[in-house]
Amino acid sequence: MPFFSQTDRALWRLALPMIFSNITVPLLGLVDTAVIGHLDSADYLGGVAVGATATSFLFMLLLFLRMSTTGLTAQAFGAQDPIRLARALVQPMLLAVGAGLIIMLLRTPLIDLALHIVGGSEAVLIQARRFLEIRWLSAPASLANLVLLGWLLGVQYARAPVILLVVGNLLNIVLDLWLVMGLHLNVRGAALATALAEYATFLIGLWMVRRVLNRRGIGFAMLATAWRGEFRRLLALNRDIMLRSLLLQLCFAAVTIFGARLGSEVVAVNAILMTFLTFTAYALDGFAYAVEAHSGQAYGARDGSQLLDVWQAACRQAGVVALAFSLCWAFFGDTVVSLLTSLPALQQQADHYLPWQVVLPIIGVWCYLLDGMFIGATRASEMRNSMAVAALGFAVTLLTLPWLGNHGLWLAMTVFLALRGLSLGYIWRKRWREQRWFLPANHR
Repeated sequence: MPFFSQTDRALWRLALPMIFSNITVPLLGLVDTAVIGHLDSADYLGGVAVGATATSFLFMLLLFLRMSTTGLTAQAFGAQDPIRLARALVQPMLLAVGAGLIIMLLRTPLIDLALHIVGGSEAVLIQARRFLEIRWLSAPASLANLVLLGWLLGVQYARAPVILLVVGNLLNIVLDLWLVMGLHLNVRGAALATALAEYATFLIGLWMVRRVLNRRGIGFAMLATAWRGEFRRLLALNRDIMLRSLLLQLCFAAVTIFGARLGSEVVAVNAILMTFLTFTAYALDGFAYAVEAHSGQAYGARDGSQLLDVWQAACRQAGVVALAFSLCWAFFGDTVVSLLTSLPALQQQADHYLPWQVVLPIIGVWCYLLDGMFIGATRASEMRNSMAVAALGFAVTLLTLPWLGNHGLWLAMTVFLALRGLSLGYIWRKRWREQRWFLPANHR
């Protein structure tokens, strides 16, 4: 079998734009930090950091809106079913806008709860409140954008995700500079920049979706009735993905929480090292998104040979990229650390934990790809169960902290990623051998 087949090329056509657009996400965070960090008080930066963390946690729990939409859309696309294609857009959009309006209307008590959980300096919390009061006004657009992104991925419109993510983030950066530095709106300016960018992205996304709908012959009459049918299936699918996301968030939060108990320097070092893991994950997620779309299309068409071709191509190409990241961190990891911090004590400590960053891309790539396979097949309950197994392994490994210290935390993260891949791989292989992959996950 050739190393770079037609399927490999098709995978790269969707993965490469997603990799580049994904990289704009941490870039936006760096710009936010740089702009706010140049104001005359550290309270501003702390407030934005707390507000961004609260927003990320809340919206990550609702990431099921993107994931379920991609799977259902890809299946409808593969089956060439315009009614299901319309339903895969309208039903999640109703959920997204409804949830966004609830967040927007109830943002005051939600902000009170979030800041009570976070705690800390009163001055920082005041700035965080100012940030969130404006940032969460964009909740309907932010959540609707997840649906638009998922739907456009599902129909394999490769340019659309790039336009949505890159244009949205670049607009955010420009508004950031203008509102914060130019108009001196400080934290409120940073929040307003993001909110305006979200609504602008929403309008661009609607325009691109309309173009695809016109090409598919899907008119307003079909969209108006598309909310009917299989809504309970969508709710069950989203429930399982949300539980999976919650377990994922809790495990990553535990790294910070337990790191804090090991000392302030450990927290700082782990924040630096987490940049390695995050950057790698954003890049490899480009392949995961491509696998979602292509495997979902194969699932909808009930085409087993196409599904195997997609999986083998993903393993070849993403495996090479993961190995490249490992080699990069092995040879240049200390250089990256020195770029991220100028403090000799942190640089020295980080060197002790760099070997974990070398092995994590090779271990983690498989769970990212398998996530894409399972999302494409909308097998959310099995993804939830796999995440529960991985979270349990993570928790058990944390028992090594008294002896291994921070190495125990990174061992737990390694076990977590490995168990996700192993459990999903076991389920995938078992269902395939039993010829049950194209049957519903709950079929007996």
